[in-house]
Amino acid sequence: MNHLDFSPSEFQAFVQSALELVQRRYDHLDQNVYSNLKQSQVREWFDEALPNEGMAWTDLLEQVEQKVFDRATLNIGPNMYAYVVSGGNQVSMVGDFLASAIDQNVAKWHLAPTITELEQRVIAWAGEYIGYSSRAGGMLVSGGSAANLSGLTVARNLFLEKQQVRRRGLFQLKPIIVYGSDQTHNSVDKSIQMLGIGQDNYRKIASDGKGAIDCDKLVRAIEDDLESGLMPFCIVGNAGTVNAGHLDPLDTQADIAERYGLWFHVDGAYGGLAAALPELRPLFKGLERADSVACDFHKWLYQPFEVGCTLVRDWKDLNRTYHVTADYLSRVPGAENRLDITEHHFQLSRNAKALKVWMTFKAFGAERLRDMIRKDIALRIYLETLINDASDFEYVASGPLGIVCFRYLGNGTGDSLQVDDLNRKLLAALEADGRVFITGTQWAGRQVIRACIINHRTQKQDIEHLVGVIREVGRSLLA
Repeated sequence: MNHLDFSPSEFQAFVQSALELVQRRYDHLDQNVYSNLKQSQVREWFDEALPNEGMAWTDLLEQVEQKVFDRATLNIGPNMYAYVVSGGNQVSMVGDFLASAIDQNVAKWHLAPTITELEQRVIAWAGEYIGYSSRAGGMLVSGGSAANLSGLTVARNLFLEKQQVRRRGLFQLKPIIVYGSDQTHNSVDKSIQMLGIGQDNYRKIASDGKGAIDCDKLVRAIEDDLESGLMPFCIVGNAGTVNAGHLDPLDTQADIAERYGLWFHVDGAYGGLAAALPELRPLFKGLERADSVACDFHKWLYQPFEVGCTLVRDWKDLNRTYHVTADYLSRVPGAENRLDITEHHFQLSRNAKALKVWMTFKAFGAERLRDMIRKDIALRIYLETLINDASDFEYVASGPLGIVCFRYLGNGTGDSLQVDDLNRKLLAALEADGRVFITGTQWAGRQVIRACIINHRTQKQDIEHLVGVIREVGRSLLA
């Protein structure tokens, strides 16, 4: 047999068995989220020589079920509160399978004509969905970090276009300065380092008590840098901070960017999709004025990993940033109007991320997706109510989205440092317990527990279960 394919009947049996494996996992979403495995144990499972001969697919699937599926952190389950992990949806799961089946490389139009057009349509829908622009240009990327990097790359190259930065680089220029808040995601730090701007040229402006950037301090920082002969070039606004889901005053930031002639990039990786809710749209005022926006579809569009999105004002902005000619990539006569995405993005090899996103919008419709976001936010409010009504918990912080920070107080006799220590130990104990998966962060110098409610499978009874498990494990530490 001089190929790698199964016979049609054997392939069907293989796929059917894989589907049954998936269904068995979905039948037990109430199991422990985390298996509390030791790294040495997991490494030992896969400590094997490179196989020279293949094995039967039945045996292979058995190994996958025992070592991978049954031991995987249950991101898809309703008791996952660590980080911002939405758990995907079944339509997109099938979409990923179908996309792999046809194995399209979404680089040049003639390599993936339908998926290229689907990606453009998904970009337009995303812009319309969040109130940015249905005529926006954009690209699908791996996630919010890549979306921020892409947006800031466009910002740097277009801002310095007259200085021919693509040819000459940054080395002959005075430093260019980026401004964000002390709550901005660390992918912006990484992007600034990768783009040659340098960490020293990133101004982290203090946030107020509600997690939003202090715009008076922002203006003073810009003025100080101008007086020092530096080159302010970009403001990064937050549409949903990573710690507690707060929003910057985007409209005011847009005014400042306009006043000083700066690029305005909005990191909406976590919260940007909540702008789709009409009742929340006023909180996002100014998003529509951004020069670029980062969104993360595997957050509040409930996609399986991985897919994010960078939006810009016009497709030409991407072409001016990324297009480099190559003889072997030239177009055939008559194909001048085709949009080759490789001319608008760094990657040449790109999988078909758009199919699962398009299928999600088509299967559920925008309003049902909005309802899932509404439900997540309502559950965050419910969790806050349970915390505020309990004498052994302390509410600490939350924005208008789906994250809430709080502390377990136990019997309430400890000082703040003792409560910090208790909550650090509690987070480790909860991970070992495994019934819920939740992590922590720092807020105003205090150790807090951080619950991210962003899974469409999470319901009211799951929130009650979360509080009950935290209380039970916390009490065991004090016994």
